[in-house]
Amino acid sequence: MKTSFTGTSLAAVLLSGCLTTAVSAEKPNSLSEQEQKAGFKLLFDGEGLDGWQHGGNWVVKEGVITRTGKGGSLVYKTAPIPDDFELRFHWKVGRGSNSGIYYRPGQYEYQILDNKVHADGKNPRTSAASLYFCMAPSHDATNPVGEWNSGRVICKGTVVQHWLNGKKVIDLNYAESKWAWNVGLLGKRGGDLTARGAHLSLQDHGDPVWYSGIKLRVLAQNDQLDRTPITPQTIPNDVLQAEKKKIDGIVARRKKQTTKPQRKKQEK
Repeated sequence: MKTSFTGTSLAAVLLSGCLTTAVSAEKPNSLSEQEQKAGFKLLFDGEGLDGWQHGGNWVVKEGVITRTGKGGSLVYKTAPIPDDFELRFHWKVGRGSNSGIYYRPGQYEYQILDNKVHADGKNPRTSAASLYFCMAPSHDATNPVGEWNSGRVICKGTVVQHWLNGKKVIDLNYAESKWAWNVGLLGKRGGDLTARGAHLSLQDHGDPVWYSGIKLRVLAQNDQLDRTPITPQTIPNDVLQAEKKKIDGIVARRKKQTTKPQRKKQEK
């Protein structure tokens, strides 16, 4: 399946959630007339994984992508993600499952998760639809485990938005000084919010997960975003302390890895 992305100018209403995210329960892997006019392209046609790269652990069953065995992420290699874009997809997880959608280089992830059972659900900043280890969603908008969810990622300039089941749950302009701490937090994990040019990647965490309805369009320069303010969930103090401990461990391991070559060189 060969895909190229070209921009299409749209009214702001199409970015506000009024453009239907699901075509129908019967045909999620197709484009509605609205989506075609908007410039969306299907990245998955419901039949095979042409254009995708994986280690043999991802399969298509009844029009749905799912994983089986070991082999790593499923990567869309036909074309990289444009700088300014809207991505739409459907997802569901099994009990306790963890996955994620990486759409820019490095640690740049739309979290896919069973919030109720998985440990990451305890921290809103690592819960479903979070910008993982950077920004918490405004609230838990997930459907019960085993049911389908509709997700959206919208990126334009320095603005990153995550949507879940028709609700905008993250609206981050990472150039604003009020989010400097969040930007720094992701940086400690190894993420750079200014990075561009990655290939879309569906994470294999060894857990049951299902994807369908994956479609993408380029945003034109004059497309206007819905910038209605939203507030990230409050994170309890005990969770913040656990988060700090985890980050300190990541930083310490990275420092140890970077000093090893220097030590070896000195020993020689």
